[in-house]
Amino acid sequence: MSSTEPTEVTPSSGNVFADLGLPDAEDLYVKSLLSILIARTIRARGLTQTEAAALLGTTQPKISELVRGRLSGFSVERLFRFLNALGMNVHIHVTEAESKGARAQTLVEVG
Repeated sequence: MSSTEPTEVTPSSGNVFADLGLPDAEDLYVKSLLSILIARTIRARGLTQTEAAALLGTTQPKISELVRGRLSGFSVERLFRFLNALGMNVHIHVTEAESKGARAQTLVEVG
């Protein structure tokens, strides 16, 4: 069944959590990107959740939560420590907003 009415499309801000109006959207966005990187690294290394937990200094149930995107029990700092334990450097680069009055934002670049 096709409609002749145009579909309204709202462009994304780049942060789905902000687009949904969730509180702490930037923190959720950063934690989700970091957790995806951690989960991919665990998978790429062929680690079991138990092996990953031992390497990261946590428990298997916590790794299970992490790889399933259940991130309420994880701080950004804790995710940074996990990345370091996986042999990854974490660089924090702080700059002023692009223009006076512009909304400052948190970005994560994976390289």
